Amino acid sequence: MFPKLTVILVILFIHGHETTASDPDPVQDFCIPNTKPISLRPIRFNSCKNSSDVNVGDFIFSGLKVAGKFSDDGLAAISVNPTIFPGLNTMGMSFVRADLKVGGVNPPHFHPRATEIAYVLQGSVYCGFVDSSNRVFAKVIEKGEVMVFPRALVHFQMNIGKSPATIFGCFNSQNPGLQKIPSAIFGSGINDELLEKAFGLSSKQIKNIRRRFIPKGLR
Repeated sequence: MFPKLTVILVILFIHGHETTASDPDPVQDFCIPNTKPISLRPIRFNSCKNSSDVNVGDFIFSGLKVAGKFSDDGLAAISVNPTIFPGLNTMGMSFVRADLKVGGVNPPHFHPRATEIAYVLQGSVYCGFVDSSNRVFAKVIEKGEVMVFPRALVHFQMNIGKSPATIFGCFNSQNPGLQKIPSAIFGSGINDELLEKAFGLSSKQIKNIRRRFIPKGLR
């Protein structure tokens, strides 16, 4: 009797853990964060504005009309989440505008907490992801086409066209997270000897690669 009960409890625990691993379901129509303190000592904040203080402006975001600042990779990305667009709070989603110069790349990266849908607004973009068996699923997608990147799988994009490309990405989490593979490996504090053995590179090569990814203030 007790072994059966133990098995049931373990199953329920695993199921509950999987359920709470994603964004929780909202318990109200919306929750616009209240940034006004309700008392001076100590400073505390209400979780949501009173619905009577909410207006249509809380649900509109106008920051995607133009491209953001381009990186050395030829990528300009504007991430939109509840921090800059309060109307997204508790909605379980966020999005991004990504612009790629000709030949620009969005280096291999992944989002640990979200699946992504990428819609090409303009241009020709080589898009793909790698599954857990190291199989690559990649193709050039054009204006009006969509590709899905499964949650937590490494994916990438490159503009192979003759004009700039723009992609609109949507995530099923208001906090999808972002881990860029090159920066995580060469821009962090991983031991040089380990990297030399893992990639078959010399100490000099590792140092040269690190210069590109370590923040300027830490070099």
